Amino acid sequence: MTFDALTDLQVAHEMADAARAAILPFFRRADLTAENKLTEGFDPVTAADRAAEQAMREVLGRHRPDDGIWGEEFGQSAGQSGRQWVLDPIDGTRGFISGTPTWGVLIALSTEDGPILGIVDQPYIGERFVGSPEGAVMTGPHGVAELKTRDTQSLADAVLFTTFPEVGSPDERAGFEAVARKVRLTRYGMDCYAYALLAAGQVDLVIEAGLNAYDIQGPIGVIEAAGGIVTDWQGGPAHNGGRVLAAANADIHAAALNILKSK
Repeated sequence: MTFDALTDLQVAHEMADAARAAILPFFRRADLTAENKLTEGFDPVTAADRAAEQAMREVLGRHRPDDGIWGEEFGQSAGQSGRQWVLDPIDGTRGFISGTPTWGVLIALSTEDGPILGIVDQPYIGERFVGSPEGAVMTGPHGVAELKTRDTQSLADAVLFTTFPEVGSPDERAGFEAVARKVRLTRYGMDCYAYALLAAGQVDLVIEAGLNAYDIQGPIGVIEAAGGIVTDWQGGPAHNGGRVLAAANADIHAAALNILKSK
């Protein structure tokens, strides 16, 4: 295998820096256009998405040429190392084209068992949430802080997030709403930033459905390093996407999972 002197974490930071530089010139630009990737519905992609993923791939070409890559915009590239970098150049493109600062760059380094490193980066705010074997930290304009999830024990005291009120299929929406009826506060529309807030100890649960691997692997790496738990709605691995339950701790995870399993 070919590795240079940089650690994996240093490579990940260089990728996040490159993505920031590629994206920010496009954000809140009046002439930004978006293409729709769907024949039914709306799944936008912009020049910023493509430029950011290409910038990150160029970093990997220099530093980790033997690793595989799975990016939202340019698909999968096979590697020889047994490791794969999973990239979402802009998670929350709908928010991006609407001017909200809730989108982010997602980076994960994974094996077949799931992420071993994750980054959620919000370029406009300047906050970067990082999870690795070395720990979990947030860096930003207000300094550096350790990430640690909350110890909320009861659903009655919990704060729950999801991106879309409809969540997914009617059955999936019913599952989400069954949990939402039990919690203290439910909020919507934060895209990947909701997972970052969970890792930072601000919220307790994120429940979503219909995710791809590149939507969730970066957040998994951050949340697990901060002490949280991410599974599917049956308690199994979630790194391949689908229905996802992210929780601050084992107790609040078990309480929500018990409801979702029955739906």
